[in-house]
Amino acid sequence: MAHPGLYRRFRKLLVANRGEIAVRVIKTARAMGLKTVAVYSEADRNAMHVAMADEAVLLGPARARDSYLNIARLIEAAQLTGAEAVHPGYGFLSESAEFAQACLDAGLVFVGPTPAMITAMGSKSGSKFLMEQAGVPLVPGYHGEAQDETTLASEAARIGFPVLVKASAGGGGRGMRVVHSAGDLAAAITSAKREAKAAFGDDRVLVEKFVENPRHIEVQIVGDSHGNLVSLFERECTLQRRHQKVVEEAPSPTLDATQRETVCAAARRAAAAVDYVGAGTIEFVSDGKDVFFIEMNTRLQVEHPVTELITGVDLVAWQLKVAFGEELPLKQDQIRLNGHAIEVRVYAENPAKNFMPSVGTIKTWRLPAETAGLRVDAGYREGDSVSPYYDAMLAKVIAWAPTRQAAIDRLNGGLEETDVRGIVTNIPFLSALVTHPSVRANAVDTGFIERELQALTPPAAVAGDLELCAAVAAILAEEQRNAAQDGSSPWGSSGWMPVGRRQRVFAFRERQGGVEHKVTLAYGRGPSALSIGEREFSFASRPTGNGGLDLVLDGLKSHVVAVLEGHELYLRTRNGRFDLHWIDPFGGDAEEQTGEDKIVAPLPGTVVALLAEEGTTLERGAAILTLEVMKMEQTLRAPFAGVLKAIKCKVGDIVQEGAELAEVEPSS
Repeated sequence: MAHPGLYRRFRKLLVANRGEIAVRVIKTARAMGLKTVAVYSEADRNAMHVAMADEAVLLGPARARDSYLNIARLIEAAQLTGAEAVHPGYGFLSESAEFAQACLDAGLVFVGPTPAMITAMGSKSGSKFLMEQAGVPLVPGYHGEAQDETTLASEAARIGFPVLVKASAGGGGRGMRVVHSAGDLAAAITSAKREAKAAFGDDRVLVEKFVENPRHIEVQIVGDSHGNLVSLFERECTLQRRHQKVVEEAPSPTLDATQRETVCAAARRAAAAVDYVGAGTIEFVSDGKDVFFIEMNTRLQVEHPVTELITGVDLVAWQLKVAFGEELPLKQDQIRLNGHAIEVRVYAENPAKNFMPSVGTIKTWRLPAETAGLRVDAGYREGDSVSPYYDAMLAKVIAWAPTRQAAIDRLNGGLEETDVRGIVTNIPFLSALVTHPSVRANAVDTGFIERELQALTPPAAVAGDLELCAAVAAILAEEQRNAAQDGSSPWGSSGWMPVGRRQRVFAFRERQGGVEHKVTLAYGRGPSALSIGEREFSFASRPTGNGGLDLVLDGLKSHVVAVLEGHELYLRTRNGRFDLHWIDPFGGDAEEQTGEDKIVAPLPGTVVALLAEEGTTLERGAAILTLEVMKMEQTLRAPFAGVLKAIKCKVGDIVQEGAELAEVEPSS
């Protein structure tokens, strides 16, 4: 079906997004000869996507609603720079019919479907009605317009618990709650609506039967303005946490060839129901026997690289070609499946602390080299700041291989070579996840991570002999570099001493757990040696660059990464990653402790709910208040049983990290 005037060739593209997806789109646009325009908030002035683009326009303050969600300002930015088209990326306004229409009204090409298509398929409720008419199987649920609590409660009772309450607009797990009983429904609806409103500007929800032990299957489709529509096989995104995808792979290891064609045909039928133009994804949930339509995302997905690696198709390039008004480069029978690809999302978050987002400056950023079969899509660099205002995803690491097992091995190898400092990331968690025997065997469902969380987030390992010797080697290497730069030093880096053999004691403290260690270095004339307790090792080391060290203990060479900054040490060895504090031999190591009775903000955020009143008697773990951090809600709880002595904030307060929010008095 033709769409005259909507799609035409252009030379300058504005990317209405930030982070990894903005970088991804800019790379392909430049490769296709287009000029690019970035947009940014005050928090993103020095961001990677801003540096990459030919031009960049400041949108406004850090909050998304004042910048990346400000439609009028985005249109102004396009007009100011002479951009002729807008790519929305994913998230933010990518599924906003209002934004797509504003672009068209301003004479801009919107790289995506028409406003009518977004309205029809972007609404979870509306799309389900269309799918029912098209004969696509649906999960039982309520998708109506009435949003009062009585109607929603009545429909939930009709469907039968457990049910899933989720935002009608948007996605990414936001505004989504699993409810197991009628007594929990009202609170879940309130929380889901609040989160949906904050993330998407629309608090409407729908209620569906929650499929137990489900698998998440989705199909990539692309249509052009000439009536051509193809599917590019399926992805499986079953490994999720809080309804957000963590691992994505293609093709699905669950489906056989017949099932694959059945689900892809259903996806094409779903997209054809609205004569779809652009890239989109049809999402299904499977109970192991049947497959049910759940929603369509009328945009490019975060996980699109796995599809690109198994098909050889650049989906962003196809988006731009469709926006030019061109026909799709390939017909359905020309699209071939080759090998297996798997992707993980690297987040600034702390799995050991309930995946609390982490903010700060990236001090070290070393991702694996992109080689045949290994790809990294990143939106950050060393020195960049991770702010609390946006999604915490830093990068995606994607691996391809002829087989699934080989792809998992390649992916894990890439993760093990990754070093990020300055913020906490989920990289060790991802390694543990993709190498878990059940994941390798594909014996998982969407609840797997929650069930296995303890095994996937073990306590931090205590540094052993190799790590402690590496710590000493890192300090000595730093001192030798400083001595070499000091022309007045008579000793250089040889370690020779005129008075013979000397000893030096190093003390370290684990950053997690507080365990202390002592290492004695014997040096001077003759080979150096290290002693830890009663164990002694001959010792030599050689820097290899970029934080690397070749460490030789009793003749056994090991390559380690050791980064020293002040008195803080980051180590990566064959045993994992370790953070140590080098205890100052001259004192000054006293650490200020926050009283456990004080409830403090773990990160900057906005207070969105007070869940207890002053004077209330609390059990350990009782909810006190909710913060919105990086577009996700975090509930702060009582650290012990007691009485809520004081609440020191109110709903709507914007609080900084460490701000005291409440005080709990222990039970006597």
